[in-house]
Amino acid sequence: MSLPTWQDRAAARVAEPGEGISRDELALAARNHAMPAEALRWDVTPVGLHYVLVHYDIPAVDAATWRLRVDGGAGSVVDLSLADLEAMPRSTERVTLECAGNGRALLEPRPVSQPWLTGAVGTADWTGVRLVDLLDRVDLRPDAVDVVFRGADHGTERGEEQDYARALPLDEARRPDVLVATEMNGVPLPVQHGFPARLVVPGWYGMAHVKWLTGIEVLDHTFDGFQHRAYRLRQHADDQGVPVTRMLPRALIQPPGYPDFMTRERNLPAGPVRLTGRAWSGRGEVTRVEVSTDDGTTWREAELGPSAGPHAWRSFGIDWDAAPGDHRLRARAGDDTGAVQPLEPAWSRGGFANNGDDAVPVHVHLMPRG
Repeated sequence: MSLPTWQDRAAARVAEPGEGISRDELALAARNHAMPAEALRWDVTPVGLHYVLVHYDIPAVDAATWRLRVDGGAGSVVDLSLADLEAMPRSTERVTLECAGNGRALLEPRPVSQPWLTGAVGTADWTGVRLVDLLDRVDLRPDAVDVVFRGADHGTERGEEQDYARALPLDEARRPDVLVATEMNGVPLPVQHGFPARLVVPGWYGMAHVKWLTGIEVLDHTFDGFQHRAYRLRQHADDQGVPVTRMLPRALIQPPGYPDFMTRERNLPAGPVRLTGRAWSGRGEVTRVEVSTDDGTTWREAELGPSAGPHAWRSFGIDWDAAPGDHRLRARAGDDTGAVQPLEPAWSRGGFANNGDDAVPVHVHLMPRG
């Protein structure tokens, strides 16, 4: 029997026709929580409502003994404590962060993994040290290609034991808005969000934002660790695919009215209502959002709220005279690069970068007579 190829080991399994969500997937869903849709009302997501994905265990890190090793690859290394980081000049970036697998559970056939619907997103004010300032403290090798980031979280994935590690090309790593963050929304990082320090890469999907950071190393070649091989857009197991990088444009409607407990379908009294939501893109500023109240048959342009910066979601709103009956609300975003959110999701074997919209079912009823 031949050994599995790296593509086999890195490619997600796809559910068989009619296969339901497994106990393993349910356990993942219980560990990794989504942002509730009603939290779209806030410009900045409260810390406890921001989505969380932890690949392995949350590591036990002692802030008093924790160190961050920065190796420029040319024999120059610095070893920093948390106090050293906090003594450096600080920057804050408001960043919308979305898991690359957001929407995976809506795909057909369904990739078997963390079964996200559309709540794997949140926006926070991240404060820390600019990564470029750390890189400037060491001598970079002249043939530098990638910068690797390693976390303290350790486990196995598809048979491969590893510390969680990702890399950025050198030019991306030297962007002035990339941070080694130690605070989230003005407080020290919660343990589930990477205490005491994590990487924040504005515009990129969440897999790039390495948590519980322990090491930064400059390489003379392209990094080929498991998490780089896994996060690729593939159509089949032996497809090398293309890397997952920046977030595609997406809009979500804040569900109006009140929900049914089990189905989360909405109930709403007939009459005028203001529909609101958030839109974002990692490739450019959101410049347009359209909303449909008839499941995509007709579309109207929504009003955009003020920009909160190039990497944060943007509010939108539109007035709707809700008539009695059943409706499906949809939204689609476009950015200043010309990219537009599709109505149908793009399928990939890992369930990555699915930015198709998710309709919100609403039952509009007449107000009871007094």
